[in-house]
Amino acid sequence: MGFISQKTLDDLEFGTVLKSVEEHCISDLGKQLVQQIKPISNRPDLFIELAQVKEYNASIISENRIPNHYFEDLSKEIHLLKIENSRLEATSFLKIATTSETVNELLLFFKKFADYFPTLHTKASEIEYTKTAIIEIQKIITTYGEVHDKASSFLKEIRKDINIVRAKIGSSFTREMSRYDNAGYLDEIRESVIDNQRVLAVQNMHRRKVKGSLLGSSKTGSIVFIAPQATLELHRELQNLHQDEKQEINRLLKELTETIRPFFPLFISYQDYLSKLDCIGAKAKHAYQNNALLPKFSNTKRIYFEEAYHPILLEKNKAANLPIVPQTLELSNEQQIIVISGPNAGGKSITLKTIGLLQVMLQSGMLIPVDEHSETYFFDTILSDIGDNQSIENQLSTYSYRLKNMRGFLKRCNAHTLFLIDEFGTGSDPDLGGALAEIFLEEFYEKKAFGVITTHYSNLKVLANELDNVSNANMQFDEKTLEPLFKLHIGQAGSSFTFEVAQKNGIPFSLINRAKKKVEGEKIRLDKTISKLQKERNQLQRNSKVLENEQLKAKEQTQNLSDKELKIKEKLSSFQELYDKNQKMLSFGRKSNELLNKYFQTNNKKELLAEFNKWVLIEKTKYLELNPPIKKSKNSKAIKKAKKQEEKKKEVLLEKVEKEILVKVKEVRKEKVQEAKRIAKEKAAYKFKVNDKVRLIDGKACGIIDKIEKNKVTIDYGMFTTQATLEKIELVVAAKK
Repeated sequence: MGFISQKTLDDLEFGTVLKSVEEHCISDLGKQLVQQIKPISNRPDLFIELAQVKEYNASIISENRIPNHYFEDLSKEIHLLKIENSRLEATSFLKIATTSETVNELLLFFKKFADYFPTLHTKASEIEYTKTAIIEIQKIITTYGEVHDKASSFLKEIRKDINIVRAKIGSSFTREMSRYDNAGYLDEIRESVIDNQRVLAVQNMHRRKVKGSLLGSSKTGSIVFIAPQATLELHRELQNLHQDEKQEINRLLKELTETIRPFFPLFISYQDYLSKLDCIGAKAKHAYQNNALLPKFSNTKRIYFEEAYHPILLEKNKAANLPIVPQTLELSNEQQIIVISGPNAGGKSITLKTIGLLQVMLQSGMLIPVDEHSETYFFDTILSDIGDNQSIENQLSTYSYRLKNMRGFLKRCNAHTLFLIDEFGTGSDPDLGGALAEIFLEEFYEKKAFGVITTHYSNLKVLANELDNVSNANMQFDEKTLEPLFKLHIGQAGSSFTFEVAQKNGIPFSLINRAKKKVEGEKIRLDKTISKLQKERNQLQRNSKVLENEQLKAKEQTQNLSDKELKIKEKLSSFQELYDKNQKMLSFGRKSNELLNKYFQTNNKKELLAEFNKWVLIEKTKYLELNPPIKKSKNSKAIKKAKKQEEKKKEVLLEKVEKEILVKVKEVRKEKVQEAKRIAKEKAAYKFKVNDKVRLIDGKACGIIDKIEKNKVTIDYGMFTTQATLEKIELVVAAKK
């Protein structure tokens, strides 16, 4: 079992990465899963997780993109289904049906594209595909989350009665409003709505002249709102019908709840599956955003991160439009431990955190921003000691705390451990602390552990030079400006640039000289030697890079010329082919034009066919010379002749049928025209009456004629009325006499 402590995750700022991943989730449950991400201790489980994330990441830019898998939290519905005699609301059933359909769609998708998404398909195949619950819900619930009219015959009848009563209320209210408006009792607004009920806006002086129930008044009191007496009884009937509707809906929902109650374990598996897929999707989208990928996992112990970026720094600098320098770092049996030295603010800690964070992310099932040639190893244990670890709670100094941490390192460290230590040995007397740090480094080395440490101690730099599989490294600085270049160089310890940095930061030269006199001469000489070597190496590296760039440019130019030559040849070939085709088509066109012109002049159809057949025969002969036919059997000619005779018979029969059909079509068209004229004549002659069912010529809704005044009619649509002229309406059903 692996061990990666919460302290290591905190040291490497793993929580910040999870917050960034969380932003890509599409559900709250997915976010909760992201917050719980930890390194996976089981190697096979880790590889399955990484394969799923890799497949999802590939789908983002693929034509076969994974369908949308947004879902709503079903925890409340699942909890209620576990309780006997409970009842779900209509909207809850819609959520369950939608979630079930989403899962079914995903299961079918992964089954169809199993070759593209093998791991995701394997996981999806663990979920049961069934439409039983969906079908049961769709019988009762509409796509709007309401109980369907057809859920029961009784509910259908109730709702039919409700619509009839509503229509009566609308018609009755319109009549009353027209009557009192003509009498001059209503205000200009005529009507209003109180408690979802239409009321008359009556002038206060006429309130006693209007029969009905007073439901309110305006702020000034000049208008009172009265429900007409004629509609009150209908409203009571409507309320009773609504009560019956509510009881029937409750009965249906209770029955439906009992029907799908046994399915709650299935709904739990659906929710768990979608939550997990959301978490995988968030990891994949985060990887896509940072151009991350899955490096190769090696069976031999090796870390090789080429062009590796620190994920947090990458996102931060990208947002601020700032450059970021990638690092290339390798740990292997030949380079077991790297000791990075050099001045502060040069990027030592970031380099150390980069390798640690990328390894932790990878072992938590996440892709990382490295080059495709990178590879790594599965470590059982990752240990870290980074930053100022002074413990106020335990009343421990920085050094005491770090010694306690080293005790844990020595217990857990083995050949499958990766350790990361920042500012190794600091916090105590430089000589004594350095000596103890040296012993610790030897212990880690003997235990075959892999690790990266940063230090300022010279004795550790010397020890790294003496041990076979330990390498010194430094972060490069510009020797003139003393600005950090943030590039790691393996093979040489770094100068601290202590006095140079002090001088650059404005410390008086006299004070720096006094400090130099207090330091041992040998140490200064050593530091000077290292500094000089570093400057020389920087110069050589720059020259080497210039030469490499020039060589690369020359190769690119040669390749470009070869590519251009190939493209030109391809274009010439395609142009020649196109030219030949065009010439042939022009020749065909000219010949066709010649034959047609001759036919137009002579009108001799037989001559046209004879010359056309002759021309086709010549062209066919040319074609057969270029494309000789495959020899056929002796009976093939007889078969061909028989086929031709059959085809001719069919053509004659088709022509005969076409002529007969054309005659019948003409007769039907004449009848339709006459019928249309007759209907138009009848409509024009029709005199509209009150209670006729009509509609506007350019409309679909039907209404009843309530009143006819000269050329104008008032049409009642139930909930409202409108006016139109006679020529703008058409009859649907005439009123019964």
